[in-house]
Amino acid sequence: MTTHDPRFPIGRLQLTGRLTQDQRRAAFAAMAALPNELADAVRGLGETELDTPYRPGGWSLRQVVHHLADSHVHAYCRHKLTLGEDRPTIQAYDENAWSRFADARAPIGGSLLLVQQIQARLVECLRAAPEAAFARRCVHTADGEKTLDDLVATYAWHGRHHVAHITTLRAAKGW
Repeated sequence: MTTHDPRFPIGRLQLTGRLTQDQRRAAFAAMAALPNELADAVRGLGETELDTPYRPGGWSLRQVVHHLADSHVHAYCRHKLTLGEDRPTIQAYDENAWSRFADARAPIGGSLLLVQQIQARLVECLRAAPEAAFARRCVHTADGEKTLDDLVATYAWHGRHHVAHITTLRAAKGW
C-alpha cells in the first residue's frame, strides 16, 4: 500500500549522475518554466489562503513562495561559483530560520519577480555553458561534493517540488 507523503508531492529528489544532453535540456526547461508555474499556482489566492500551511507543521504557501526566491538566489550563486571557480565551497543555510524572518510574511509580489529574474539569468548562463562544464564540482557544506549536473537536476526538481505543494493544497481545498 502506497501512502502519499505531503512533504514530497512529486517524490524525493533522486540524483542519477551525469545528465544526458536531453535530460539537461529538460531540466533547463523546467527551471525556465518555474516563474510562470509559480505565478499560476498562487494566482487568485487571498491572504488567508497564502497563510495556510501546505501540510500540518509545514510552511504557509506565502513562506513557500519566499523560500523559492531565497533558495533560487542561492542556486544562482552556487551554479555560477561552480562554473567559475575550482571546487568552491557552497554554503548551506538554515531554511527554516529564513522562513521565520519578517520578509517571509511580506506580500509575495517581490519574490515572484525575483524568481522570474533569477531564473532567466540562471538558465541563460547554463544554456551557454560548454558540455564539459557540467562535470565541474563544488563542495556543499551540508551535502558534500556535487557536480554542476547535480545542481541543475536539484533545482529543476526543487521548483516543481514546491509548486506542487501549492497546487496540491489548492486541489485539496478546492481553491
